[in-house]
Amino acid sequence: MSQLNAYVFFDGNCAEAMQFYEKLLNGKLNIVKVKDAPEPVQGAPNPNAVLHSRLEFGGNVLLASDWLAPERYPGKQGFRVSLLADSAAEAKRLFDTLSKGGSVQVPLTKTFFAEAFAMITDRFGTPWILRGGQSMP
Repeated sequence: MSQLNAYVFFDGNCAEAMQFYEKLLNGKLNIVKVKDAPEPVQGAPNPNAVLHSRLEFGGNVLLASDWLAPERYPGKQGFRVSLLADSAAEAKRLFDTLSKGGSVQVPLTKTFFAEAFAMITDRFGTPWILRGGQSMP
């Protein structure tokens, strides 16, 4: 069976962001840094940069790494990571935590398709869509 997982690139703060998400989502995180790679990584100026990370939570997987050429980091644009909470209360907890130090594009609100819906960008620059409670697929 094929899988589809989001892979997010960070501008040097991948380890901090993924550790934050690990706690937020009660997951299990595995991080490999450039200095820990089994072979030298060409063009990676920072040995502490994250070469690859994998966060597993609730049957889901979020993958991420640092952009290894920081001078050419393109930013995060044209996508959002979608997170579906079990309830509106859980969506509120996620919203409160992810929006702290970030920016809110759509405040947490009830819609015709979800008891709770929001669009935010967290303090690490990751754009999120949150939904909670009963919703359309």
